Amino acid sequence: MNKIIFSLVTAALLMPALSAHATYQGEQRQDARNVRQETRTQGREEKRDCVASNNKSNAQCRHDKRQNRQTGRQNARDVKW
Repeated sequence: MNKIIFSLVTAALLMPALSAHATYQGEQRQDARNVRQETRTQGREEKRDCVASNNKSNAQCRHDKRQNRQTGRQNARDVKW
């Protein structure tokens, strides 16, 4: 009987901690997602500006956009982990 009560008390004490950890992870995922979305927007704007100014070839503009997005993905990983 005591083992059952001890198990229930232990489970009751651990539930809020597990719930808080899941919420924290969810917030980290959301922050990382926001960073990636902002990076996409910045990459699009950067490419549009690059093409409009005609100071680089299309391939160079694509490379700049790709580099920007890779940096954004790494920043998102840093936020998440």
